[in-house]
Amino acid sequence: MSARLLALSQPRWPRLLLLLLLLLEAAPGPCPGSAFYLPGLAPVNFCEEEKKSDECKAEIELFVNRLDSVESVLPYEYTAFDFCQASEGKRPSENLGQVLFGERIEPSPYKFTFNKEETCKLVCTKTYHTEKAEDKQKLEFLKKSMLLNYQHHWIVDNMPVTWCYDVEDGQRFCNPGFPIGCYITDKGHAKDACVINSEFHERDTFYIFNHVDIKIYYHVVETGSMGARLVAAKLEPKSFKHTHIDKPDCSGPPMDISNKASGEIKIAYTYSVSFQEDKNIRWASRWDYILESMPHTHIQWFSIMNSLVIVLFLSGMVAMIMLRTLHKDIARYNQMDSTEDAQEEFGWKLVHGDIFRPPRKGMLLSVFLGSGTQILIMTFVTLFFACLGFLSPANRGALMTCAVVLWVLLGTPAGYVAARFYKSFGGEKWKTNVLLTSFLCPGIVFADFFIMNLILWGEGSSAAIPFGTLVAILALWFCISVPLTFIGAYFGFKKNAIEHPVRTNQIPRQIPEQSFYTKPLPGIIMGGILPFGCIFIQLFFILNSIWSHQMYYMFGFLFLVFIILVITCSEATILLCYFHLCAEDYHWQWRSFLTSGFTAVYFLIYAIHYFFSKLQITGTASTILYFGYTMIMVLIFFLFTGKN
Repeated sequence: MSARLLALSQPRWPRLLLLLLLLLEAAPGPCPGSAFYLPGLAPVNFCEEEKKSDECKAEIELFVNRLDSVESVLPYEYTAFDFCQASEGKRPSENLGQVLFGERIEPSPYKFTFNKEETCKLVCTKTYHTEKAEDKQKLEFLKKSMLLNYQHHWIVDNMPVTWCYDVEDGQRFCNPGFPIGCYITDKGHAKDACVINSEFHERDTFYIFNHVDIKIYYHVVETGSMGARLVAAKLEPKSFKHTHIDKPDCSGPPMDISNKASGEIKIAYTYSVSFQEDKNIRWASRWDYILESMPHTHIQWFSIMNSLVIVLFLSGMVAMIMLRTLHKDIARYNQMDSTEDAQEEFGWKLVHGDIFRPPRKGMLLSVFLGSGTQILIMTFVTLFFACLGFLSPANRGALMTCAVVLWVLLGTPAGYVAARFYKSFGGEKWKTNVLLTSFLCPGIVFADFFIMNLILWGEGSSAAIPFGTLVAILALWFCISVPLTFIGAYFGFKKNAIEHPVRTNQIPRQIPEQSFYTKPLPGIIMGGILPFGCIFIQLFFILNSIWSHQMYYMFGFLFLVFIILVITCSEATILLCYFHLCAEDYHWQWRSFLTSGFTAVYFLIYAIHYFFSKLQITGTASTILYFGYTMIMVLIFFLFTGKN
């Protein structure tokens, strides 16, 4: 932070503007938005049964993931529902990121053979006797899930099975999930997917999608390797009340379940599968048709570019103000020849003897700066790898895994920065400083996370982190991150304290009465507006990806916005600190941190607005979870922006 004050006397803003322009030129190029594949994700070749070999598989496995809803924050495992279960099959291993995101991938009873078409094949039949408490409970859970529009998520060859349908303006949207069923209200209003079929018309009735038509697209390998590679998998959910359950023909009226149904209810689950060659789609770009059809994608390009132009203009304006103001002041002081003129100093020059006076609560400020450094570097490296495609949607859970591992390994810079600042503040309680750096902010996040996890456990959600994973996270924290923080703090305290360019007066200077605009709170509130303006568009899409289960893949733009956010936070902080120093208020350290850190408060306000205006979340548990996780994001964002 002392570097900020030194920067006031050295006009380096042309370099910053040049750097920003270079970033604008370079960022979109090497940071594509498509989910291209890297050498670590090898393709799988498929061929007909009679041609299968070690290099060419005939069996196509379909895996099922958790079921989730936009109306609830509680996802559930596939096995929590009374669907057809796999008799055998190995559950694929999951990385840390997948577990933290609540993904639970399991084998399914749906088995296909490459290029072998099947029609209306029976998977299983579920029978419910409403007089039995266990059956009634299963049926009620199924109804509640349809009422909340819970969605299946199926996977073939590490690729989502999508449900594609037409939306407004002739666009075609491909959803990486499809609903369990839908509900017609007692007033005859069709909810959610019930609008797709005019046969869904019975009041106070549920319609379950017990049949799927699956079409798998493949591309024949033209070089060296034999066989074909899967490039798309699409399905269409349907509902049939099969006349002959043992030999279903997939015709007749839809499978309805009245809300007041009694007696015996039988649901037969069936599927049809077909194959089609597609010469236009290559394996390396097979996710593109999903990503390009995501809602608001085309709007996002225009909005982000518009935002970048505005931010660039405002950044240039701030830089020009700083250049002109500082040049004028420095020129005035350089022209002073006599001691009498020098005694007529005013503005920020008057407080040079108090400018490096240690701040109040210097211990806490140094801890925040250390934790903020840790988050800043973690975010930069994570987004950089995401730009290169290492953390694309095809690499499940990689984004969160990368972030957690980086946070653990970056304990050293956190301890070093906290120690250096604390020592420059004249602090001597180095043990307290390093312990707070290791445990304060991570402890708050973990405590919040643990409380949210208890709620998820109580609700039986798949998002509940298993006990073993919690122990593993604690082991990473205590056994790796904490020792690294101590190492960083050791080197930080071992170095000499940061030398200040001027000597601090023994007697603190009296601060004159401040105008409304130079008081701390108004300045801090104003300081967060410009940085928030950089991110609010991206924030909408990030929140959509988290709470509306939409894929986020435009890491190139996000990385560019990240760079501009860092620059804007620094510019806004320097500008406001300069004005406060001109008003002879030398308590700049905390104000410097809180000015840009207040962006997190705008983030919180926007998250509250998003909850009430965009989401349809119902239920006390889901509401608590939303705001609990939001508070974690706000704290992390506060430390990140405050450090800049």
